[in-house]
Amino acid sequence: PTGDRPIYCGPPTSTLDWCEENYVVSSYVAEFWNTVSNLIFILPPIYGAIQSYKDGLEKRYIIAYLCVTAVGLGSWCFHMTLKYEMQLLDELPMIYSCCVFVYCLYECFKYKKTINYPLLFVLIAYSIGVSIVS
Repeated sequence: PTGDRPIYCGPPTSTLDWCEENYVVSSYVAEFWNTVSNLIFILPPIYGAIQSYKDGLEKRYIIAYLCVTAVGLGSWCFHMTLKYEMQLLDELPMIYSCCVFVYCLYECFKYKKTINYPLLFVLIAYSIGVSIVS
């Protein structure tokens, strides 16, 4: 679909290619609308992290917002380039964020301000394992 236009990032190397036609809107962005739609995962979570900090909320809320931002940024990079490295930048933050969210959910139901080291170890080990396999 790009015709005679040069593709800025080169040919796709990712294992996935979504339903949007590549490089139709711009020769700089592979999947333009998938890329732009990730702004909803970047801008509001940044605002949420800033507001959580200003309100003096627990650090876990700030970290959770920043995790959503990381997922949005990774997805932005992936859909912009369709490169395998950017695909990992899209997928791995999702795994890490889910681990953070599981830990945050556990924190909601406890009474004492303690750190659950066994759960933390399992979640970190899981994240490392997935990273190695990827």
